[in-house]
Amino acid sequence: MSELSIGIESKVIGKSGRYYIMSKSPNGVYLGTYEYPDLKILLPNNQVPKGAEKGDILEAYIYKDSEDRLIATLERPMIEMNKIATLRVKDVTKIGAFLEWGLAKDLFLPFKEQTYRVKPGDDVIVKLYVDKSARLCATMKIYNDLGKKADAKVGDRVKGRIYEITESYGVFVAVEDKYSALIPHNEMTKDIIPGKVYEFRVKEVRDGGKMALSMREKAVVQMGMDSEMILAKLEAAGGFLPFHDKTPPAIIKREFSLSKNAFKRAIGRLLKEKKIIIREDGIELIR
Repeated sequence: MSELSIGIESKVIGKSGRYYIMSKSPNGVYLGTYEYPDLKILLPNNQVPKGAEKGDILEAYIYKDSEDRLIATLERPMIEMNKIATLRVKDVTKIGAFLEWGLAKDLFLPFKEQTYRVKPGDDVIVKLYVDKSARLCATMKIYNDLGKKADAKVGDRVKGRIYEITESYGVFVAVEDKYSALIPHNEMTKDIIPGKVYEFRVKEVRDGGKMALSMREKAVVQMGMDSEMILAKLEAAGGFLPFHDKTPPAIIKREFSLSKNAFKRAIGRLLKEKKIIIREDGIELIR
C-alpha cells in the first residue's frame, strides 16, 4: 500500500461519513467519496440496503476487517476516532484486551495502553486511535483528552469514574466521563476499584478550573461519621481497641481507612462526649 493510500486511510478510518455507491460486486457494493476519488471501500452484502443502486448516498462507518482491509458498515459503533467512550471488556488475552463496541470485530486494547490491568466485564473509559500498523485500537491514557475546566463549585457533589491511580499525585477521575479531576491521597476514605463510578465532593477548584475531589464530607460532618464508625468497631470488639493517638499512621489507615489526624479528631470528640477513655494500650468504651 502506498504512503498516499495510508494517508487517506487515516482520514476516514474510525469515522462516519457520507459515501456513494460506486459499483456492485458479488460480495457487496463498493463505496466511494468525492473527496478521495481513488478510495474504494467494500460494504458487505449483509449491510447493503434492499433496493440500493449505483449512485445512492449512504451514511457509513469505516473500520478494518479481520484481514486488516478497510471495510464499511451501516451500524453505528459506540466510539469514533479521537472520541472518548466507556466500553466493556469482553476478553483478555496474552497480547491485550478486547472491548465490545457495537461491531462484529472487537476493539483491541493493548497492554501498553492500559493504565491498570483490566479483566472481562470491566467498564473502561477509552479513546480510539490508529496504531503504527494503521489499525484501530483503544487507549486508556486519556488525561490530555479530558476537559480540565468543569462547571462546578466547591461543595458540589459529582460522579466520576476512576481511570488512573498514581503514587505521586493520587487518583485521577473522569467526572461525567468528560472532565479530569484529582483525588489527593489524603482525601480517600477507602480502597477504591479502578474503573468504578463513585460520588465525590468538590473540595477545591484550582486555577484554570481544575477540580480537586474528596471522598470525605466536610470536616464537622465527617468527624461525626468517623466517631460513629469507631464506636461501632468498639462495640463489635467487645468495648476495647488497641489503638490510640500514638498508633502509627499506617496502622490507623489500615484498620480504619482514616488519616491519623482524622482518627485523633474522632476519638477526641468521643472523649469529650465521655463515650470512651484513652488508655496507654488503646481506647475503651464507657458503658
